[in-house]
Amino acid sequence: MNRRHFLQAGAATSFLAGTGVLSTLTSGKAFAADTSGYKALVCIFLKGGMDHADTVIPRDQASYDLLRNARPGLYGAYGVGSGSSSRDRANLLPLNPTNAASFGSRQYGLPTQLAGFQSMFESGEMAIVGNVGPLIQPTSRPDLEKATFSLPPRLFSHNDQQSTWMSLGVEGSQYGWGGAFADAAIRSNSTMNPLYAMVSAGPNDVFLSGTEASQFTTSYAGAQQVKLVDDIYTLGGESKYDAARRALDDYVAKASFSEDNLFARDYISQSGNAVINNNAYDAALSGKPGLTATFPASYTAQQLSSVARTISIRDALNTKRQVFYVFMGSFDTHSGQTGQIPDLHTELSEAVSAFRTEMINQGVWNDVTLFTMSEFGRTTIDNGDGTDHGWGGHHFVAGGSVAGKKIYGDIPTPDLGSDTFTSTHGRLIPKVSVEQYAATLGSWFGLDSTELAAALPNLSNFSEKNLGFLT
Repeated sequence: MNRRHFLQAGAATSFLAGTGVLSTLTSGKAFAADTSGYKALVCIFLKGGMDHADTVIPRDQASYDLLRNARPGLYGAYGVGSGSSSRDRANLLPLNPTNAASFGSRQYGLPTQLAGFQSMFESGEMAIVGNVGPLIQPTSRPDLEKATFSLPPRLFSHNDQQSTWMSLGVEGSQYGWGGAFADAAIRSNSTMNPLYAMVSAGPNDVFLSGTEASQFTTSYAGAQQVKLVDDIYTLGGESKYDAARRALDDYVAKASFSEDNLFARDYISQSGNAVINNNAYDAALSGKPGLTATFPASYTAQQLSSVARTISIRDALNTKRQVFYVFMGSFDTHSGQTGQIPDLHTELSEAVSAFRTEMINQGVWNDVTLFTMSEFGRTTIDNGDGTDHGWGGHHFVAGGSVAGKKIYGDIPTPDLGSDTFTSTHGRLIPKVSVEQYAATLGSWFGLDSTELAAALPNLSNFSEKNLGFLT
């Protein structure tokens, strides 16, 4: 085990994982990513498997009836037909895509709880990418029956498909494509501070795992701190203990630590750097005015407020490219879906709407692209008042540079007899691969074709490398 691997392995389960301390171990290799100006990617991962068919809903009568007939238990639980249900066809918020002609007579709408999303879509600030999922190569129902056809491993497994969306490999994969994008930017700009290029406002997941730097973790309360130092009651809350607290902080930073063991010396050095990095982050925040937008109290909104605060100090942090990670859970709706999904939609819509307002107020909405991911969609067939694990799903991309008011990919008619669906349960077979979706984001972020190919190994199997939803 070499020293670099030792530090990375230690960081995976410790305080170091959230403090960006491994950036001093860069390769120094020059790459071609364009890092002019400022750009940020903001991923919201919807864990559990968001039900795409309960999110972007058919509005034309024929398609709506097909979906309602496939989901009698779910639509009954929603009280469809009462006139007051959010899933009644007349109550769906209409989407008017500029490419409506591509879908013939098909029409789509959003539930009332996603009013903020409908507003962004209609104003051209949001696009929908239909039927995205993990693929190795273009796939249809006949392909699934071929024993020699390559499919992503462990489909329909939560942990493995979360990892596949984030890293293009099953659980246990070491690096994510978000980390690979940040790596490319770091390699191309030697003057940019790599410490804050990958920032998680939620958990430490593989999406932001790279080779040039580790992810930095923050929250609405500021940078992650050592609990022993951060808890003022460790030494007592009175001011007379301030000197002792400063001494404890210096001790944790290991400013004067001496050790003969090489591994121990490296690890302690990085631990001390972690404290310094967090203090520098908090110092930059303290010199910046608060946010102007009002964020709801939900966990998702508070994570996005942390992202917004970090973007506001981008100049003080000396960073030109940032990739952010936000987490939202509870989408595994095997039962009780009618009591969960509407509330989740409301939380998501209100959080993103507040974030949009703040980005406009900061003057950086054109420089920020927010997008959703989820390990899979749900089955078209219900199992009472819930749904099971699916495959493809629909996703949202928002920002000032989005070529919005348009549906990319496909949102097919819910005809379960067609080759668009698996032969059982009505699982959508993805039309757009995760790597095509990621490549479009990466191209806007500044990566060239060589860097995209290195980060997304199956991209070469698809003729369309850029879906066009970003200008």
